[in-house]
Amino acid sequence: MSLQGKRIGVGLTGSHCTYDLVYPQLQQLMEEEAEVIPIVSYTVRNVDSKFGKAEEHIETIESITNRRVISTMQEAEPLGPKAPLDCMVIAPLTGNSLSKFANALTDSPVLMSAKATLRNRKPVVLGVSTNDALGLNGVNLMRLMSSKLIYFIPFGQDNPYQKPTSLVANMDLLVPTVYEALLGKQIQPVIIPYSN
Repeated sequence: MSLQGKRIGVGLTGSHCTYDLVYPQLQQLMEEEAEVIPIVSYTVRNVDSKFGKAEEHIETIESITNRRVISTMQEAEPLGPKAPLDCMVIAPLTGNSLSKFANALTDSPVLMSAKATLRNRKPVVLGVSTNDALGLNGVNLMRLMSSKLIYFIPFGQDNPYQKPTSLVANMDLLVPTVYEALLGKQIQPVIIPYSN
């Protein structure tokens, strides 16, 4: 299968420390000649952190994808009926957005795009990056793992002794996960020793 011409939405949420792991995957999707539609949460759009200024992250995303980021609900809405995606990726997916998505809350452009993709019966790929996936958010993780059309980038514990409830996806497996999701398959194994 080729990704050439496939419309792949890539949504980033507020796990600032993970952006640098996602950028090479955006580049790989572009090299595969996918049409990459970048979508960001309000946190990505507005919050500066020790990992960089929001505007710098936006500039990086736009320079890789050659597209203006979608950063409002109004901009995301057409991805449902008018300009549907072949696949939606959320990477990184924070615990906050994970819990909202699992409970059908749609309060950001990224979550609206994911909901629209599910409505269109297309796959959604999730790349978790959260300190509480094995804590209070565990129920939400399992709810999504058992849901149709939702697929996970393989993940593991990034620091099991100091952060025993934390899980992070191996973002190097983003593109292979998209390939499998487009075939209706979950890449395996999904739980792996973490390395990145």
